[in-house]
Amino acid sequence: MAKKSIDNVEVSGNKVLMRVDFNVPLDDDLNITDDRRIEMALPSIKSVVDRGGRLILISHLGRPKGEASEKYSLAPAAKRLGEILGSPVHFAKDTVGPDASSKIEALADGEVVVLENLRFDAREKAGDEAFSAQLAEFADIYCNNAFGTCHREHASMFGVPTAMGGKPKVVGSLVEKEIKYLSGVISSPERPFVAILGGAKVSDKIKVINNLLGVCDKILIGGAMAYTFSLAQGGKVGDSLVEPDKVDLAKELIAKGGDKLVLPVDTHCGDAFKADCNKQVVKAGEIADGFEGLDIGPESAKQFASIIADAKTIVWNGPMGVFEMPPFDEGTKTVAQAIADGTATSIIGGGDSAAAVAQLGFEDDVTHVSTGGGASLSMLEGNTFAAVDILDEA
Repeated sequence: MAKKSIDNVEVSGNKVLMRVDFNVPLDDDLNITDDRRIEMALPSIKSVVDRGGRLILISHLGRPKGEASEKYSLAPAAKRLGEILGSPVHFAKDTVGPDASSKIEALADGEVVVLENLRFDAREKAGDEAFSAQLAEFADIYCNNAFGTCHREHASMFGVPTAMGGKPKVVGSLVEKEIKYLSGVISSPERPFVAILGGAKVSDKIKVINNLLGVCDKILIGGAMAYTFSLAQGGKVGDSLVEPDKVDLAKELIAKGGDKLVLPVDTHCGDAFKADCNKQVVKAGEIADGFEGLDIGPESAKQFASIIADAKTIVWNGPMGVFEMPPFDEGTKTVAQAIADGTATSIIGGGDSAAAVAQLGFEDDVTHVSTGGGASLSMLEGNTFAAVDILDEA
């Protein structure tokens, strides 16, 4: 699955259209509150700029539903990128209109322009061929550096490289790294290979569990989806979040998983969804009415940590409990600490697990934190991505 990198393409004097993920959070005054997605795109941006390429950056931000809105403008992202680079970054007020065309035409070697939000045009999500062709005409080289949307066949992800024909179509360092870990490492892992899956719903992780049961040595189950498994075993779950319609499926996964599937042995419960509720730790499947499971219990956390300590490869997707609300963050903390203390190759899926690792300060102690929640989940399900397949082979 190795793809040709932007670092191995001659860019001097050429126009490079790079799809990035600048979907950054903004406050009410349109100030960026977290610029990590911009920071993470920098290596490939600098690679083009430093070698005299003319860089055109395209991205989405938020969900504007095909209509222009200042609330979702990429102008703040362009401004922040200029501050980080220490040089001016141009901004076009449209995507394939006259402003974009004139600013791209005026680009000098080593200069950057950010085009306005792709999703201001409904044709982006529709994968429209004409829109794709207009974007493709801007450039000599296409670069996919937006892993978070690699599982989408949107115009900027699939339509543009299709329309580029024989021109170079390559990956940026961000996508290259994601493929290396999420596809490469998982396809030939060092063993024991342990997956840790949490989050709210079994239905969100069915395909992941099914796929990983075929390749993992152990799958540790935490989060609210553990209560659906508990229900499947005839346990009492009180007021816990469960999916009654997925009980039969949970039974099938338990039967298929055997000793590989490791469920919690105890649960940390509360009588309300708040930090100062009445709390108790009970055996799994013994949650009283009026109480809900909010975290794995201390014995489960200890057992999980012991399995993690022996692992050589770890994939983690989904927290063990309500990690944003102490004391129901203890299970997630214990798992994160065990991963950080170990020597395994550790891959953290995007979304809540990435947020938990960042919140707990363990980002530098794991091997790889994915930038794409939905995309990483899709890759863990064993899916291939048309937006990646179409790019040039290394």
